[in-house]
This record gives sequence, C-alpha cells and structure tokens, in this order.
Amino acid sequence: MSLFNVMSVSASGMAAQRERAQVVVENLANAETTRTPEGGPYRRRDVVFESAAQDSPFAAVFQSEMTAGNLGVEVGEVRADSRDPDMRYQPGHPHADARGYVAYPRINPAEEMVDLMGATRGYQANVAAFSAVKDMISKSIELMK
Repeated sequence: MSLFNVMSVSASGMAAQRERAQVVVENLANAETTRTPEGGPYRRRDVVFESAAQDSPFAAVFQSEMTAGNLGVEVGEVRADSRDPDMRYQPGHPHADARGYVAYPRINPAEEMVDLMGATRGYQANVAAFSAVKDMISKSIELMK
C-alpha cells in the first residue's frame, strides 16, 4: 500500500465520521420533536459503517505502486430506531392522544453526546494519520533533493 492510498483511506474515514456526527447532532436537535412530516415522533437514527474500496486520485501517476485491495470506510446506511416511542402523560399538549399521552422520541442526550465524542475522536484520529502521511511524503521529497 502506498502512502497516497493511506491518505485516501484516512479521507474516507473523515467523511464517514463527519456524516456520523451530523446524524448525532440531528438526533439531539430533535430530542423533543413529537410530530414529523411522516407523522408521529422523530425516530432516532444510527449510522452503519461498511468497508469500501478506495481509489487514490494519484492512481494514474503511481499505478505501479497501487494495489486493488485498498479498503476504507463509508456509510452503508442510516437506520431509524424501531423501538416504541417514549409515552409521557401531558393531557394539555396539542399532540396528546385520547388518553392524554404524547409520544416522544427515545433519545438519551448523554448517550448522544458520547456518540458525538466518539465521532470527533475518530475524525481526529484520521486527521492525525493523514497528517503523518503528508509529513512522510514531504520528508521523502526533501531527501530526494
């Protein structure tokens, strides 16, 4: 695996973690949403990662160094939570049912913050790997002078 392939793998990791963070922030923003355009309360969403082949943008120049088996990561799907909503007794709420209960999404803000921290740390790890490879390439060029 060439250094440029490692950069592509790190870039795919950064893109996947960015999308994960966006979904977590959306979950937090909709923690109290009782009605969506589809009807019913907002459904918490989770990102599912899967491995994906990575093509380096430098493949034409460094074709002899490239191999076909470079794997990165991508978002395979975003799954909606299938659990029943959290029912709270609020008879005066405009979205209350006949018994006075309102359906709220099952979102735990503490759990979402932990997921957001995990996405941030994953993104930072990919940035560090990308920077290390960039420094290696820079040092290699300096040595060739």
